[in-house]
Amino acid sequence: MNRRLYFLLPDADHALAVVNELTQAGVDPEQVHALANSGTALGGLPKASDRQIHDDARRVETVLWDGNLVVFGLALGVLVTLLAGGRLDAWLLAPLGVMLATFLAGLRFTRLPNTHLDEFRDALAHGEILLMVDVAETRVADIGHRVRHHHPEAATGGVGWGTRAFGL
Repeated sequence: MNRRLYFLLPDADHALAVVNELTQAGVDPEQVHALANSGTALGGLPKASDRQIHDDARRVETVLWDGNLVVFGLALGVLVTLLAGGRLDAWLLAPLGVMLATFLAGLRFTRLPNTHLDEFRDALAHGEILLMVDVAETRVADIGHRVRHHHPEAATGGVGWGTRAFGL
């Protein structure tokens, strides 16, 4: 899974300079996505997909989190039912195993970076351009450092997760 870096830039010229530098640094141009409000021209910038514009990644996170909680709750219910029925045998391991798995999945989930487009709506409304750059986790520090030091006009907006799967 990739990490998605968010950078706010004042206009298309500055954003294009960042995109060009990142491309020269080895970032795949297909992993860079630009987003602006309807009144702001993107010029030659790579446009975000509809799924990225509507922040479908947030919906996926919500479904996974809620599903995890439901499975945990069902397993807890089964465990309580087995205990109340006096079943003190190997069947108790099944709901306990499911509960442990969902607990560990929840721990992993809460450690994922969690920046979403809602945090940038005001800046986009004021004509700024949001660049979303998907890079491997090992390149996050390098790319962030490169943009911050070579483009002081870029505001770092945070880190989220991105994947090519489903166009997220």
